[in-house]
Amino acid sequence: MRNWRTVFWFVVVGASAALTHLAVFALVEPAVWPEVANAAGFGVAFVVSFAGHRWLSFQDADTSLWQSLRRFAVTALAGFAANEVIFVGLLRGLGLPSLLALFIALVLASAQTFVLSRLWAFRRSP
Repeated sequence: MRNWRTVFWFVVVGASAALTHLAVFALVEPAVWPEVANAAGFGVAFVVSFAGHRWLSFQDADTSLWQSLRRFAVTALAGFAANEVIFVGLLRGLGLPSLLALFIALVLASAQTFVLSRLWAFRRSP
């Protein structure tokens, strides 16, 4: 039962962070390169994501707040690196529209973020 609650909140928090990321991207992109707008969206969404995952998805974590923050920062940066590579490939390589490319990149990178969050950043005892 605990795992389903974790997955539910991970999806809710992840969707909220993704929508935040997309909204910031859409606001910033007209003024900068899409890759920079993606980084801006990530920066804002990181706060939404960490807070939500710490207090909802993985509220029973055995790690301290600061340990979780440091680990989640590494996890999120790894997810962003995957996101940026996929995003640039879809945008520049395949010529997809920027919002569509970003949406696909966010979905694909989210699985990596879940696994690293669950098994490391917000590790909990069995």
